[in-house]
Amino acid sequence: MRKRILITGGAGFLGSHLCDRLLAEDNEVICVDNFFTGNKSNIVHLLKHPYFELIRHDITFPLYVEVDEIYNLACPASPVHYQFDPVQTTKTSVIGAINMLGLAKRLKARILQASTSEVYGDPEIHPQPESYRGNVNPIGIRACYDEGKRCAETLFFDYNRQHKVDIKVMRIFNTYGSRMNPNDGRVVSNFIVQALKNEPITIYGDGNQSRSFCYVDDLIDGMIRLMNSRDGFTGPVNIGNPTEFTMLELAQQVIGLTGSSSRIIYQPLPQDDPLQRQPNIDLARQELNWQPTIQLEQGLSKTIDYFRGII
Repeated sequence: MRKRILITGGAGFLGSHLCDRLLAEDNEVICVDNFFTGNKSNIVHLLKHPYFELIRHDITFPLYVEVDEIYNLACPASPVHYQFDPVQTTKTSVIGAINMLGLAKRLKARILQASTSEVYGDPEIHPQPESYRGNVNPIGIRACYDEGKRCAETLFFDYNRQHKVDIKVMRIFNTYGSRMNPNDGRVVSNFIVQALKNEPITIYGDGNQSRSFCYVDDLIDGMIRLMNSRDGFTGPVNIGNPTEFTMLELAQQVIGLTGSSSRIIYQPLPQDDPLQRQPNIDLARQELNWQPTIQLEQGLSKTIDYFRGII
């Protein structure tokens, strides 16, 4: 039987890929987005699909629909966007979570929260297991996102304990692929856009800070596996690629794959920017039988092809 599935933030980078996958699996999808960072071009190919519905809505206001499952992805996820209106960012994470959890409670629907590796802050444990409680600055310029997502996790687990809401919580690590916003300030899109334009590639800090990059198809597969995981398994569970690269290594790969003449320049590191970020994915392997399959060079090649088409 076809499921009716609500995706908040469904016109965003991850949300639009999730819409594609769930429709391909013969579900009915309701995509909700206020288009602050989401883009209609990400879902325009779906607008005539008979089982796709688009609602322009801000989840800081209640939403009344009838669905079987909810994926809560709504929130600006890049520093450029979430620091533009930090109060609204916190509201989206916190009030948005309350509204979606209230909807799930009323409908007795399963709900998945797209949390983030940012809940770990600038980690003192490496790689980060789900048991690590984080090292976050609650009054810094990134706190609207970090603490907003941490509070959302609190709400999910309290709704689960107090109201028996069926929850799933995933902590998303750096993800890249087609439909990334070229102006969102994320490192992969920044480097690719600069390389394709033969502009200097900007590295913040000395280039030795590291990240782990997961291709979008792998991430969406992990997300759907978590939603369909066994009753009683709530997470949180890390979903990301455990292979670690420095910013300098990433820049050199992008230059090589694009054939760019860009040179590398260095700028000061922004406040509270984590020096390391790498997921421990033992729990995802064990509970979801999930691990990433697309390596960085293959994923970057696909992403570069996408950016060539839009620049």
